[in-house]
Amino acid sequence: MGKLQEFEIAFDKNKVVYSPGESISGSVTIKLGQPLQCKAIKVNCNGFCGITNKVNDTAWTMEEQYFNSTVSVADKGTLKQGEHTFPFKFLIPATAPTSFEGNYGRIVYRVRAFIDTPRFAKDYNTEKAFYLLSLLNLNELPDIWEACSSAVTQQFTYMLVKTGTVVLKAQTEMKGYTPGQIIQVMANIHNQSGKTTGNMAASLMQRVTYETKRPTHDVRTIAEVEGGVVKAGKMVEWKEQIIVPPLPQSSLAGCELIKIEYYVKVSLKSPDVMLMLPIHIGNVSLDKKLRPSKKAAQPSSAAAEDVPVSTSTPDSSTSTSATTPTVPPRSAPKPAPRPAPRSRMSSHNSPSAPPAEYHQGAEGGNDGFPNKRQSQLVSPNAFSYAPGLFFPQNQQPNGPGPAPNQPVFSGSTVTTAPYPPEGASSMPAPLILPPDYGSSTYPQEAPPSYDESCST
Repeated sequence: MGKLQEFEIAFDKNKVVYSPGESISGSVTIKLGQPLQCKAIKVNCNGFCGITNKVNDTAWTMEEQYFNSTVSVADKGTLKQGEHTFPFKFLIPATAPTSFEGNYGRIVYRVRAFIDTPRFAKDYNTEKAFYLLSLLNLNELPDIWEACSSAVTQQFTYMLVKTGTVVLKAQTEMKGYTPGQIIQVMANIHNQSGKTTGNMAASLMQRVTYETKRPTHDVRTIAEVEGGVVKAGKMVEWKEQIIVPPLPQSSLAGCELIKIEYYVKVSLKSPDVMLMLPIHIGNVSLDKKLRPSKKAAQPSSAAAEDVPVSTSTPDSSTSTSATTPTVPPRSAPKPAPRPAPRSRMSSHNSPSAPPAEYHQGAEGGNDGFPNKRQSQLVSPNAFSYAPGLFFPQNQQPNGPGPAPNQPVFSGSTVTTAPYPPEGASSMPAPLILPPDYGSSTYPQEAPPSYDESCST
């Protein structure tokens, strides 16, 4: 086996990944079968970047050195037979970039050990690589929370004949992701031509630029998802997801020779149209707690602006419920006058929402009379103050709107009107509200007693 039986480098705690500014320590182990004369034993720690114009070539055309430190752990002498251990320790600069290995260049960090022997004797050396990781915190990048969007218009030419245009719009919800996260891609394709397009696709792309005299661009597809086609004259909304695999980070801070970029490419195969959505790949994901909050509108002012009164009568506009905020009525056509008893009945406070029994009666109807419904268009924002009510924003009327002289009842868009509209020939009223004598002035005096009625 010769004199040298073992010559190895070991890092403390078998650690192989370090951070900038951290110290790296370990030991060099030498095991000899017989004594060995040496001039010195040295340990070197260095980091550098090398790039080339040929694929997987180590004859670097350009190099960049980050640090290079050497210590001597043994002086000139004779190493006895057996095992010898020499400790070492180095400090990694805080400006050193992250390790990287590509087709046209690398960022390499390593520890090497040398045994210098006398003249005409064989020299011995060994090395062990370690990796440096400088974390990229996405929260520190500017405008990282904004959606990334783009649009492009392309002429559609089929058989040398122009048939129209295709408009492609796409966006991603964020600009920064970490490996394992999902990129939400949303695209809108409007085919304004007379020919069906090819399949749509979304791809996660990586572009590495090596800054030689003539820069080399290494572009490759990391992941790709494919969708359907868009027929002539149609518009399609397409949503897809791309899972980010383990990838190097976007920024190699401290390196001037290698630049890494990522982007999402959304394209159509026919016509040849595509757009790019640049994104960042980092190590520390975005924290929702650090997301800048958008200025929200004042709820009170918004409710006041969005609460319209579509039609109102003099009876209902003069009084409101105790739990209903006062809303200034809009100008409406003056309705025809009503009889006095009906006017007194409508002067009571109306609830912001009808009771459950009222809904059941309106929906179920009465056995003796046909159930007639009156459709009303009610603004959903008009009931934003009533707790427990929900109206969809895209609510559509079921029929024609109410007449100007017809009372409006809040709480339901389809209810049975308690009074027939003015001018109607005949309409049964299954729900007639009794007059409230507590607030009405009728009767004006108490009825006569039994003795008084007998005397008269």
